[in-house]
Amino acid sequence: MLSEWEKMLSGELYDPTDPVLVEARNRARDLCQDLNATREGQDKERAVILLELFNKGGDTVGMQPPFFCDYGTNIELGERVFFNFNCVVLDVARVTIGDYTLFGPAVQIYTATHPFDAALRRRQEYAKPIEIGSDVWVGGGAIICPGVRIGSRTIIGAGSVVTRDIPEGVFAAGNPCRVIRAITEEEATSIKSTDMA
Repeated sequence: MLSEWEKMLSGELYDPTDPVLVEARNRARDLCQDLNATREGQDKERAVILLELFNKGGDTVGMQPPFFCDYGTNIELGERVFFNFNCVVLDVARVTIGDYTLFGPAVQIYTATHPFDAALRRRQEYAKPIEIGSDVWVGGGAIICPGVRIGSRTIIGAGSVVTRDIPEGVFAAGNPCRVIRAITEEEATSIKSTDMA
């Protein structure tokens, strides 16, 4: 018989009030509160918290608090991922983020979702994992919905709501987010800034 934790990570319906899950969420929220209480210049203190919070990548992540997550242990970061102010990751399922990916302020990543049936929704929920490739830039205020995959070297425009997979090497934006066009080789290698996101 699967534990509620195992059900949660396998995408099955699970009980979020399970004591093991509640304790794990409380741990993450306490760590986030500690992180968010740090002051600029407290790099060593932040580093210790981030190593404890994330499953992988806490040693190289760039973090501008405040930051919030459900568990932290379900978040796997590549090298030098950066989160700007006020990002939220509801990591009920696995969230995998590739190297050098950048998140603008107030980006929200949601793996949690709920049954349509109201009676069932009162007792149980489920989740779908999210995968984000390397060298992705997610503009401020974007929302990434459960089960989405975003390919490497893609740019997601500010304020977008990503409800379906986005391929690699494109600029995508809107609500719902859709591919606008491919990113050209010239743009990919240019040092000029862009106003896309």
